[in-house]
Amino acid sequence: MMSLLVVGADHLGNITDKLRESGFHEVIHLDGRKVNMVKREIPDDIDMIFVMTDYINHNLAKVVKQRAREQAKPIYFVKRSWSSIHKVIEENKLSALIT
Repeated sequence: MMSLLVVGADHLGNITDKLRESGFHEVIHLDGRKVNMVKREIPDDIDMIFVMTDYINHNLAKVVKQRAREQAKPIYFVKRSWSSIHKVIEENKLSALIT
């Protein structure tokens, strides 16, 4: 089981349920609307980060990317669509099997 941080998008709708069905036991969502979101740290127990590219400002995306790099957390930039998210999850599962 993995934990996931989703940054961007006001609401995730049924994406949260689908993420849990895909093996994420914890899904933390930050909508990124408020200016102070830039100050938030990435929790230590997060295994993966998704940034919703169509629902986030450039500065916040840049800060999250830098923090993910500093903490050696995998970060993926996805659209707010299940097909885009599912593709990343499946590619991740495949690469985990190969290594």
